[in-house]
Amino acid sequence: MRVERVNYLSPRDARALVMLLDAYACDPMGGSQGLSEEVKARICTDLAQHSGAASFIAWLGTDDCAEAIGLINCFVGYSTFKAAPLLNIHDIAVLPAHRGAGVGQALLGAAQIYAQQLGCCKLTLEVLTGNQAALASYQRFGFAPYALDPAAGQASFMHKWV
Repeated sequence: MRVERVNYLSPRDARALVMLLDAYACDPMGGSQGLSEEVKARICTDLAQHSGAASFIAWLGTDDCAEAIGLINCFVGYSTFKAAPLLNIHDIAVLPAHRGAGVGQALLGAAQIYAQQLGCCKLTLEVLTGNQAALASYQRFGFAPYALDPAAGQASFMHKWV
């Protein structure tokens, strides 16, 4: 297995990214609804134009017949408390047949190396509390719940569609 940075304008990388992201979207932990045709058609072009986007794909096999088995999509953000960039992991997906084989850890490792190269102060991500396998994987990698002061409680992710 090897992990490579995605070239959003490469047809091979674009096909793999769309396939992996769609598989994740279809999974119960991704919402159980595949990507729309519009999203499939636009996502790589849009990501190529987003200066803070970085994606990595885990490939299994040789170049001639490599199979895309995992994906991580990340975006550079900024920590005002540290006055430094941060890297948010927005999506991480591993095809079901390859889960438990270290693919997720390899993708997280690629994101961490990239964050270090950018001078980021931290990695962030969100995870559903019912996704016990992902939670365990993230904790193995060193992630922990976010709290400034334990008395104030842990941070909670929220959203609002606009």
